Amino acid sequence: MTQVRAENLAAALARGVPPLVWIHGDEPLLVQEAAHAVRQALRASGFDERQVFDGGRGFRAEAFVAEASALSLFASRRLIELRLPGKPNREIGQMLADAAAQASEDTRLLVSGPRLDRATTESAWFAAVDRAGLIVPVWPVERAQLPQWIAARLARQKQRADRDTLELIAERVEGNLLAAQQEIGKLGLLFPEGELPPEETRAAVLDVARYDAFDLVAAVLAGDVARALRSLDGLRAEGVAEPLVLWALADALRTLLRLAEARRAGRPLAQALREARVFGPRERLFEQALRRLDEERLRAALQQAAGTDRMIKGLDGTDAWRGLQDLAMSVAGAPTLAGN
Repeated sequence: MTQVRAENLAAALARGVPPLVWIHGDEPLLVQEAAHAVRQALRASGFDERQVFDGGRGFRAEAFVAEASALSLFASRRLIELRLPGKPNREIGQMLADAAAQASEDTRLLVSGPRLDRATTESAWFAAVDRAGLIVPVWPVERAQLPQWIAARLARQKQRADRDTLELIAERVEGNLLAAQQEIGKLGLLFPEGELPPEETRAAVLDVARYDAFDLVAAVLAGDVARALRSLDGLRAEGVAEPLVLWALADALRTLLRLAEARRAGRPLAQALREARVFGPRERLFEQALRRLDEERLRAALQQAAGTDRMIKGLDGTDAWRGLQDLAMSVAGAPTLAGN
């Protein structure tokens, strides 16, 4: 096969998914999005069964090989993922080359991990992988390119911003693409489609009230019901927009769900937290919440968030702030308050 840049991956996948796709780079958001595109393409082709291996400590290459060469018990088409925390050694590389060469039509392999160095990409085993599969290097977005990248992301949600606003967002996120994507998502909630109003948009980007919303999230993650209620009342009294509060809560829920899925797959939580860009004191907060919330409750909470969004948009007769309180209390571990 060949190598293809992440921005051209969709077109390459439309021509068919090869036995192995290897995505490597140091931008977690872009690596995650590329892997998601591969999964979507395979699901559309009937690959309904999926198994995930973590290539960190405790990884057993023989178990991966056995799974890759085994026939599905349910006669279904399978995706087998390997997530590498660091540089692969020769044993793992040769194993992947052999597995790709021997994979049946009903099995596809997806490998993702950090950027590969030149010594790795020039090795004999990597050349064998390259012949059998598709290599997707994910390149960082340079600071000079960031405003254009943000503009393209805004265009996906049918919004546009002037050059000064794009530069302001780029400056605020300091090259962190996950933070940039969060800002873009927030603007999608706060403003309608079309040209973003410059003054209001810049105020939203600079608005310190978003940190008050994050204080609410911290209380919810910690299970501190009283503090969460005080924070929510303060946000309402200050006139903070309901979509911003919902965005902060829903973003934390999506992160929690990704962490819970990683835990179920047997991946180290510390690695999953790094990939989600959860650092410092926030690590302990997310760990606390994960001890209290399982995947089923997190998915239910996200459904509840979708219902709250309908309230905010006036599609439900319920008061939106009551919906936000019910959501916050459910995640904080006090669902009985929702009925009071």
